[in-house]
Amino acid sequence: MMIFKLFLAFTLIPAAEIYVLIKIGGFIGALNTVLVIILTGILGAYLARLQGMYTLYKIQANLRRGILPTGELIDALIILAAGIALLTPGFLTDIAGLLLLVPRTRFYVKRWLKKKFDRWHNTQDVHFTHLS
Repeated sequence: MMIFKLFLAFTLIPAAEIYVLIKIGGFIGALNTVLVIILTGILGAYLARLQGMYTLYKIQANLRRGILPTGELIDALIILAAGIALLTPGFLTDIAGLLLLVPRTRFYVKRWLKKKFDRWHNTQDVHFTHLS
């Protein structure tokens, strides 16, 4: 199952990105396509920084009150993933990254991740391997 997921991540996603880039490049031109990718990268990095700073502020506020900031830490993980997606050239990854920065969308992803973490914890199905 893991090999299939890696295949999807490293083969199909880049192939889909290339296809979309070629189609959009043929429609708006190569230079405009490159400019849009650069602009979405800059905008995405800025938005990820804003969301990250806000989440960091919430983490610090909760820690000062003695509250464990589990939800905020998951938000930070999702925002990190969004930043990585936005820095990856391509329209599909930019759309995914921007969606992850929207708090309402992030809420649903966070809820899904919490369920997954709870299932791993309850079934003790988490394994760490040390590679030497």
